[in-house]
Amino acid sequence: MANKENSSAPEAGKSRESNFLEAKEIKRLLGILSQAGALELEIAHGDRRLKIRMPEPHSRTEYVQVPGAYPVPSFMGAPQPVDPQSSSPDGSEARQSAESVLPADAIHFKSPMVGTFYRASSPDADPFVQVGDKVKAEQTLCIIEAMKVMNDIKAEQPAEILQILVENEEPVEFGQPLMILRPH
Repeated sequence: MANKENSSAPEAGKSRESNFLEAKEIKRLLGILSQAGALELEIAHGDRRLKIRMPEPHSRTEYVQVPGAYPVPSFMGAPQPVDPQSSSPDGSEARQSAESVLPADAIHFKSPMVGTFYRASSPDADPFVQVGDKVKAEQTLCIIEAMKVMNDIKAEQPAEILQILVENEEPVEFGQPLMILRPH
């Protein structure tokens, strides 16, 4: 019987060694990272690696639903401040009516997800599209970042870009109109 116990002990040691980190240890590391405010930790042991990335403390992960049109908050670089107490001295009412009235044969191109809207692949790159551009089906129109993942948003059909309704780096909601397109 002693042989059975001894023969199973080394295997238990092997399985413990094959587990790079126990779940309990990973949870403890997550707690330490969270408390310390660290954003990233990478641990390597032989050919095994564990990389943990925490969300940025001030990243835009919470969104507030705004009634009516989708005004750009002033802290996001809106050309004119949006005052929720006033009826529309800043022109948001005119903007709302412009967004709701489409030119003939035009459609709203809507956001397929919640995230952050980007017009280009990087800050120094040219925008994917400009007003007046004619795009092909499956051509990238913008990027929406959701949970630190960059998602290419593509045209569903050939169209002409009539208007871009959101600013670069603006948070967008699911179903929010991003552009006005005229399908070909």
